[in-house]
Amino acid sequence: MDLDDTDRRLLALLKNDARASQRQLARALGVAQGTVTNRLKRLEDGGVIQGYAAVLNPEEIGWSMTIMAGLRIMKGRMIDVQQRIAADPRVFAVYDVTGDWDSMVLARVKDRADLDDLTKTVFTLDGVARSFTHVVLNTVKEDPLPQPVDESS
Repeated sequence: MDLDDTDRRLLALLKNDARASQRQLARALGVAQGTVTNRLKRLEDGGVIQGYAAVLNPEEIGWSMTIMAGLRIMKGRMIDVQQRIAADPRVFAVYDVTGDWDSMVLARVKDRADLDDLTKTVFTLDGVARSFTHVVLNTVKEDPLPQPVDESS
């Protein structure tokens, strides 16, 4: 879907505050409220906006550690293993990647005991040949999505 400057500005406003009213969005954009309504519908129908969600602070809800793990997965087992790993509620991202690992997994755990459990149950599932786990010490930046790309530049 082609996004114009108004679409990108609208998405940036929503990224900052998805609870902003259409009236507030229209005022910030300098357009009519009907324009905002129509653009939101088009962006939703086009799959650009896939939903609206609260951004939670993981530590405040009990997830004190963030984990990154590289996994080597046995040939022919990738999809099955990734689906089983993705089903664990501590796992919030599973990626196919290039390089030394077949898959990268991002997860949050409550404490060291929970990390121990994740490592010994999820990262050793049948089909995982090897795993390499990193514990995040500090989060410098974590933003679920970048700003919309300006395709005119």
